[in-house]
Amino acid sequence: MATQKLPASTPPVSQTRSFSTVFLIEMWERFGFYGMQVLMVTYMINKFGFADSKANLVWGAAAALIYATPAIGGWVGDKLIGTRRTMITGAVVLALGYAMLWVPSNNPVMMYIALGVIVVGNGFFKPNAGNLVRKIYEGDDTRIDSAFTIYYMAVNIGSMASMTLTPLIRDYVGAKYGDALGWHTAFGACSVGLLLGLGNYMLMHRTLAHIGSPADEQPLNLKRAAALTLAALAMVFVAAFILQSQLIAKICVYAAGVVILGIFAHLIRSSERNERAGLIAALVLTVQTIFFFIFYAQMATSLNLFAVRNVDPAFNLLGWHLFNWVPEQFQSLNAIWIVILSPVLVVIYNSLGRLGKDPSVAVKFTLGFAAVALGFFIYGIGAMSAVNGQVSSWTMIWGYGFYSLGELLVSGLGLAMIARYVPARMGGFMMGAYYVAVGISQYLGSVIANLASMPQGIVNPVESLTIYTSLFNKLGFVGIACTLVAAVMLPLMRKLSASHAESATPLPAVHSEEIA
Repeated sequence: MATQKLPASTPPVSQTRSFSTVFLIEMWERFGFYGMQVLMVTYMINKFGFADSKANLVWGAAAALIYATPAIGGWVGDKLIGTRRTMITGAVVLALGYAMLWVPSNNPVMMYIALGVIVVGNGFFKPNAGNLVRKIYEGDDTRIDSAFTIYYMAVNIGSMASMTLTPLIRDYVGAKYGDALGWHTAFGACSVGLLLGLGNYMLMHRTLAHIGSPADEQPLNLKRAAALTLAALAMVFVAAFILQSQLIAKICVYAAGVVILGIFAHLIRSSERNERAGLIAALVLTVQTIFFFIFYAQMATSLNLFAVRNVDPAFNLLGWHLFNWVPEQFQSLNAIWIVILSPVLVVIYNSLGRLGKDPSVAVKFTLGFAAVALGFFIYGIGAMSAVNGQVSSWTMIWGYGFYSLGELLVSGLGLAMIARYVPARMGGFMMGAYYVAVGISQYLGSVIANLASMPQGIVNPVESLTIYTSLFNKLGFVGIACTLVAAVMLPLMRKLSASHAESATPLPAVHSEEIA
């Protein structure tokens, strides 16, 4: 870990204070991102008249690029301008992207360019924020799973607020000033939220002065920064070009899959012998993560449109009407459950860790797939008691509950898995490679979601309910298959984890025992 020497009079900064700084900027960044995501598919359908299938694929391609560009951003942070600088640059660019969606326009080209800006901003931000958390807790295996679980909760505090707020802003402003202004004002709230996060970071940034990559310690090279700016602008237009063509998007996503496998193969082949077991373990868990995010991608696509067409927005309890939700707000159930479940899992991890019985990441992944499978079956079961094609809102609550538990056990530990098994010198790059894999699965998830895209002419909820529940039941069975495969892989993962632990060099003043 690269550290900056502080003056002798400066007291040491605790891990908790450093972590809080990253936690809060991540929370506000996710406020902006998920506030935009919760509306984007229905925005394309309602504003530009896209068919379900086109809206799903455009968003799937955008999500793939959003998750793929961190592979470059991690390298920029490690080698060019520094981890901290790259993270903040990404936050500024993201705020600009959301501000572009704030500007009213009837031309989808403006939307494609704004999404291109968001793609680039996320590429700079995402891997470097995660890499700072890894550096804060580097060598402390006992706390790293808990730290990343709490970090993951930051994502969901921000997204919970924005996914609840932006649909309300759209409807309120739209009712008073017209639908078009409602959509764009909601996107503007995403930009304002991120600006608040940047202001907060400026007040707390000193707590990260000793954390970062070697490039953070060097003066900023202006020529290098100018070249990086030009490259980022080019990437914006490349991304916009990819998004407007479904064929090009498909080719790029599948090519990225081949590239990421090639990168893993090269790193494993060229790594030191004592690093190989950890890299192979990371590869196996990354492949499992790809399958998980196919399920995850349904939230913004098939589950979102299912809520619009087939979920009763009224929350009733024991005959009492509590409140109604805007259909897109059902996506915030995912974040609400994450916030509820994260502290519970942290307590469990820490308690088992103190006893030396914390389950391995591979075991947690297996349990996560089982939870996701159950979540999708709940949607199918809820359809059995639907009235006039409308499923109870409580079905969504429990379905999202198990879906979110699975997410915490798989996606929530994905970054911890990289931090644990990947050598520090590859940290930023491998964080980026992990996100490329996630991006591929996001696009594959949109392809799967199109199995439930509505044919033209179907407006009867009874008919659409059959189409959606057929998809969800199939996903439930796929989840069971993933659980079984992950369980079969457990002996191999135990062997790889043991080899990795044996080859790891103990670090002074920290726990070096293997708890996986």
